Amino acid sequence: MTRSRNGRPSDRELGMDRAITWRDFVQGAAVGGAGLLAAAWLPGCGQSGPQLPAAAQDRPGYYPPSLTGLRGSHPGSFENAHALRDGTLKSDPVDLGEEFDLVVGGAGISGLAAAHFYRSAQPKARILVLDNHDDFGGHAKRNEFELDGQLRLLNGGTLMIDSPRPYSAAADGLLKAIGIDAAALAAVMQAQDPDFYRLEDSGRRAVFFDRETFGADHLAVGYRHKPWREFLAQAPLSAAAKRDYERLATSTQDYLPALSSLQKKQQLMKMSYRDYLRELVKVDPQVLAACQARTQGEWGVGIDAVAALDCWGLGMDGFAGLKLEPGSIPGMGFTPAGYADTGGSVRLHFPDGNATIARGLVRWLIPAAVPGVTIEELVTARVDYARLDRADEPVRVRLSSTAVRVVNYAAPETARGARVTYIRDGRAYTVRARNCVLACYNMIIPYLAPELPEQQKQALHALVKTPLVYTSVAIRNARAFDKLGVSWISAPGCYHTSARINARVDIGNYRSPRSADEPTLVWMTKTPCKPGLSEHDQNRAGRAELLATPFEVFERNIRDQLGRMLAGGGFDPAVDITAITVNRWPHGYAPEHNSLWEPELPEAQQPQVLGRARFGRITIANSDAGGGAYTDVAIDQARRAVDELLGSTAGV
Repeated sequence: MTRSRNGRPSDRELGMDRAITWRDFVQGAAVGGAGLLAAAWLPGCGQSGPQLPAAAQDRPGYYPPSLTGLRGSHPGSFENAHALRDGTLKSDPVDLGEEFDLVVGGAGISGLAAAHFYRSAQPKARILVLDNHDDFGGHAKRNEFELDGQLRLLNGGTLMIDSPRPYSAAADGLLKAIGIDAAALAAVMQAQDPDFYRLEDSGRRAVFFDRETFGADHLAVGYRHKPWREFLAQAPLSAAAKRDYERLATSTQDYLPALSSLQKKQQLMKMSYRDYLRELVKVDPQVLAACQARTQGEWGVGIDAVAALDCWGLGMDGFAGLKLEPGSIPGMGFTPAGYADTGGSVRLHFPDGNATIARGLVRWLIPAAVPGVTIEELVTARVDYARLDRADEPVRVRLSSTAVRVVNYAAPETARGARVTYIRDGRAYTVRARNCVLACYNMIIPYLAPELPEQQKQALHALVKTPLVYTSVAIRNARAFDKLGVSWISAPGCYHTSARINARVDIGNYRSPRSADEPTLVWMTKTPCKPGLSEHDQNRAGRAELLATPFEVFERNIRDQLGRMLAGGGFDPAVDITAITVNRWPHGYAPEHNSLWEPELPEAQQPQVLGRARFGRITIANSDAGGGAYTDVAIDQARRAVDELLGSTAGV
């Protein structure tokens, strides 16, 4: 096989010509989100009228977690919402005559948590949860593979229970209600296996320097494990860049000697980490290129768009000599109030990430749909999707159903209900709701409810989410990683900026691979961004890029990158890659305060607070409404939204 004229591997060398059923997979017809419409509230209306036609989720064998190809915001999940935004959506809704005590827009963790809190307070409540995707969980998606007869799991979205603040009583109580005592479970798993969820083996970390950015392809092994000089000897960097790289990592120089600790923090809050490294530490441009992606996993943008103070807070290089006093200041962290400086939450990673939480909530809401009782059984349980939307169940989850309108019946001050319109399989339907919680991403809400006050709509439009991609790659074995002595690779100049062998997690009957000879999964991450723009402008550009990128582009970059990074270990992408799932999230992380671009505002004036205001029988949840991209924030906002509907004495 010959290489193409530009020196890159040919499609045949990469395996692009292999017959694989998962390429360009699109399931079903139009699928969608979660929303609602207006019409008269009819007290006592029963289930008369047209019946909802059977859909994909009602058919035997329907099981989205095992689908590969383009997932996350998959084809069919967003088109109706975009038509609503663009004013081109046409619908002639059918009134199904369905009536619910609560309709929830969005079957992510926040929406499912809202259903949980509401039903805890009102045990006889009838609840409908709508979601635009073909699976529940929102960003907490599960990627499931069967490799040589063994179940292999990976998170397609939310990675773990982990927050800069301890979980609230509401969030912790919800987890325990569905069988997750995070602290106790982490302790037990750690005692059983000292390698419990080893996400990063410090002795097996590497950096891949790509030829497009650094002039030559080279995998430098032993990042932060070998002495810096020995590690950098492997890198295709100039002598000056190597000296500056080592100085950045080891120096104890104070680059702001004339300022107090508070003054230093205030200056770092308004200076990007890139500017700090360039203007104060004065590192070589090659070092800036090597560091550019360090913040992308946490913030979704590079070091040009993140405050140096936040990078100090995460322990990044270059601050050791500043002698900054511990603690946050206003303007730092994921809200203007800063981190709570309480040590954070328990950290716990399930094999499928926080999809386990979503599955636990569905089991609590609809026990017949998810077998088992314990959390250990939940990890390997196979959900019966045909049980999610049954007329004989008090709680129903209706997938591939994009909400397009919600209106209160009567003025918001006196409304006794609302009406919801959604689109499924190309048809529009309406249902009645006594109460509504919109737990979808907040930016779409002004289109669902255009009657909202103008100030509230503007605040909701300001909540721009961070786009991201989590890719799961099934490989025949991990021999190439083992031969090279690596398990985690940072690739600052590449299409995906990181790749690592799946975390080792054993729970219940689920067992992770123990040998490099076994088939396993590789987790790769990408956050599309455009350095030089403001954070939200980078987010918008990245979102557009993701929506315009076909699966073949992702696939070719994945195969090319893994082939180049692991070439020294004998990896052959045409033979060793057996499946690819690209979890594309154009609207990913919830927006958090960024002191470089946003003013410090009193809490009552912050966009997420203005945007989440109750509007008649409609309340708003989702992590967007809490200004933090964490699972506990999503749960807390669900609790607040339900309390607003039922009163703070709900007793949930």
